[in-house]
Amino acid sequence: MVKTASTMLPLGTMAPDFSLANVDGRLVSLNDFPNAKGLLVAFICNHCPFVIHIRSEFAKFAREYQAKGIAVVAINSNDVAAHPSDSPEKMKAEVETAGYSFPYLFDETQAVAKAYRAACTPDLFLFDANKQLVYRGQFDDSRPSNGISVTGTHLRAACDAVLAGQPIAEQRASIGCNIKWRPGNEPNYFTGISAE
Repeated sequence: MVKTASTMLPLGTMAPDFSLANVDGRLVSLNDFPNAKGLLVAFICNHCPFVIHIRSEFAKFAREYQAKGIAVVAINSNDVAAHPSDSPEKMKAEVETAGYSFPYLFDETQAVAKAYRAACTPDLFLFDANKQLVYRGQFDDSRPSNGISVTGTHLRAACDAVLAGQPIAEQRASIGCNIKWRPGNEPNYFTGISAE
C-alpha cells in the first residue's frame, strides 16, 4: 500500500481560519472555540482505510479530551465527484456510525486543506489555547495490517502536554491516503502518490 505523509506545517503557525458547513448544516468556524484549552483540526474522510483503522479509538479519544477542554473539529476535503462515499450525506451517516462527538465539516473548495497544507487522511493539527500549532502528525504508530494496537498514544501525549502547559516531546508525521484533490486543484505540495 503506497502512503502519503503529512507536510509537517511549521510549529508556531497560527491556525488558519475556516468557516465550513457541519453535517447538520450549521456553519462552524475557528472563532467558535475562543475558550478552548487546545484545538485539534483533523483532516479525515469516510472511505480511507487509514481513517477507518483508527475510527473507533479516535472517537473515544475525542470524547475523552473534549471533556478536558480540547476542542475537536474534523474536516473532509476530498473530491466527492470522484469519491461519492465521502459526500456530505455519507458524512452524516458516518458521524452516527462512528459515534463522532465533534463537528465534521465539508471543505468543498479544498481551500481549507490548502491553508493547513493538509496532505493525507488522517492529518492531525493540534493548536494550543492561543491557536498556535504545537503538534502535527500521527495518531499513533498503528497502521492497517502492521499489527500494532490503536491507542492514540502520540496524540494523547501531545494533548496532555498542551493541558499541562508543557512542550511536546515528539513530532511524528502522519501517514495515510492522500487527500483526493479535484482535477486541476492540486496544491504545489501534492506528490501525486495515492494510498489506494
